[in-house]
Amino acid sequence: MVARRAAQRPRHGHFRPLLGAETSPSRERHERGAGVCGEARSQLGRQVDFRSINTAGMAEFGISPGHFVAVVWDSSSPVEALKDLVDKLQVLTGNEGRVSVENISQLLQSAHQESSFDVILSGVIPGSTTLHNTEILAEMARILRPGGCLFLKEPIETAVVNNSKVKTASKLCSALTLSGLVEVKELQRESLNPEEVQSVQEHLGYQSDSLLSVQITGKKPNFEVGSSSQLKLSIAKKSLSVKPALDPAAAKLWTLSANDMEDESMDLIDSDELLDPEDLKKPDPASLRAASCGEGKKRKACKNCTCGLAEELEKEKSQEQKSSQPKSACGNCYLGDAFRCASCPYLGMPAFKPGEKVLLSSGSLHDA
Repeated sequence: MVARRAAQRPRHGHFRPLLGAETSPSRERHERGAGVCGEARSQLGRQVDFRSINTAGMAEFGISPGHFVAVVWDSSSPVEALKDLVDKLQVLTGNEGRVSVENISQLLQSAHQESSFDVILSGVIPGSTTLHNTEILAEMARILRPGGCLFLKEPIETAVVNNSKVKTASKLCSALTLSGLVEVKELQRESLNPEEVQSVQEHLGYQSDSLLSVQITGKKPNFEVGSSSQLKLSIAKKSLSVKPALDPAAAKLWTLSANDMEDESMDLIDSDELLDPEDLKKPDPASLRAASCGEGKKRKACKNCTCGLAEELEKEKSQEQKSSQPKSACGNCYLGDAFRCASCPYLGMPAFKPGEKVLLSSGSLHDA
């Protein structure tokens, strides 16, 4: 199977396609992918120099025969170093594996299916100064197989710089975690060599004296996004509750039968005899009011008034409204305009029943 062709670079010329081996159709992808990081984690105690990656160093990243490996490069990656890296990877993956090469700018437009690779190497080509944004990291996590590993190398900023295109190590680890990877760890920090410093200035347009190069790895969980599994809950069925036996002595203690009522030794007290004459008197409504109820310049009843002040105020209000209504001098205002005087305030209004409440606007009273 032919690996992906690297994008053409005008500066270094055309990059020839890299030949991979055919893939075994019976390969158990999930099980092989799940064991990638297990081998790599056992070697984390030793630092690995990406500048001089050899076959033994790649084995420490969990790359073994039968693995599918993706190498991500950008415009800062030297062509000869990229070709040398892919040749070494093809030796490791063997006839059952495959090595694919993808430009980071074309990764989002690639046709890679989910869970396609056991290992993804990005920015590890000697001399590369690749930056990884959140979309690129999320796409790498998507094409990784469950249990697969991502190894990347990126220049980081050690000083606090506002609006810097170069992330700090903590922000880069957070971006890997947010993309869906777990067990994100920083493997090594090292200073940039003169070639990498020049590459940062040329390809990234960034210059700083506090730059370092960091190597970080992350693992995809052992399940696919959107997968589901049935939970095995060991919940014992509740046994039917059995009522406890009733103690006869306790039941007899709290039982009052008709025979007990007729017993001469049982002295019953009439509840009315417990009331004094003062208790039978009807209380004065004024005495039921609270100490501060209705006091002040403006009388106001409580929200849940029970002393009768609310009804009293409502009655006074209705009396004021009734007294504010104009009184008829002739007594014919309710009959209609035909029986009303020229100065009648009800002029123009329909007839109404005697005693019916009719509200007049302030304009009508002023005109009258």
